[in-house]
Amino acid sequence: MPKTPSAPMPEVARGHGSVREQRAFAPNGLAGGGVGLALLLGGVAMGVALGERNAAVGVPIAVVLGLAGLLTLAGLVTVSPGEAKVLQFLGRYVGTLRDSGLYWVNPLTTKKMVSTRIRNHESAVLKVNDGDGNPIEIAAVVVWQVADTAQAVFDVDDFVTFVEVQTETAVRHIANSYPYDAHGETGLSLRENAEEITERLSAEIADRVAAAGVRVIESRFTHLAYAPEIAHAMLQRQQASAVVSARARIVEGAVGMVEMALDRLAEHDVVELDEERKAAMVSNLLVVLCGDRSTQPVVNTGSLYH
Repeated sequence: MPKTPSAPMPEVARGHGSVREQRAFAPNGLAGGGVGLALLLGGVAMGVALGERNAAVGVPIAVVLGLAGLLTLAGLVTVSPGEAKVLQFLGRYVGTLRDSGLYWVNPLTTKKMVSTRIRNHESAVLKVNDGDGNPIEIAAVVVWQVADTAQAVFDVDDFVTFVEVQTETAVRHIANSYPYDAHGETGLSLRENAEEITERLSAEIADRVAAAGVRVIESRFTHLAYAPEIAHAMLQRQQASAVVSARARIVEGAVGMVEMALDRLAEHDVVELDEERKAAMVSNLLVVLCGDRSTQPVVNTGSLYH
């Protein structure tokens, strides 16, 4: 006779093959503690009262009531702020207690504490190749928090280690995807576009640790530099690029000033210059304006023409 398929268990919400967190049923602990204490004291009192009359009857009753009281008291569980208790009964997940307070649960339930506080993880300084193949050193810090205690406990072996490993993997992948410096080219770079890159790093880490029920709050680079073996060469390259950019700006400004000077001279008829004299004036002005040292004036008493 074929077996009728059993209905899914309603107490465990499942999605994509993983256990999802749900609120556990747990009465107020004061009531449970009162019942347990009453059973324990009642057993002691009954044992004393009946023991004098009929020990054979009073002692077993007292023992049963006392054990029932101790078992009831064993079901008390406290939850502190910033933590949660994951409950299992006979190996089956039955819920999570998140609100702080005193509760009473099945005494046979196992309880696992999971911290729900915000945590920091700072990766070690990693030596990787950037998008251009240059060796760089990079490290990051990620701020995270357990969002789903059931996933954190049951879907991965150790969610703290899982976050550490996946953070390092994401940092390596991001470092390999972008150059350290764009060198004036279009596109993102690790040094010049830190905000955009860290947003992508946070998104990648969040995607990697979602299976552990972890929520990523933010991530930041804490160390970013060229590897020591190429740091000096790259520093010279950066200095050369800075000098070229500065020179280009100086020449652009000097050309504008020379053009303005020629226009003013022509506008106010200060002096009439032919093409040769204009060329000499432009040459002299560019030397004065673009030189990195102070110029020495030379008084010309002769003529340009021989």
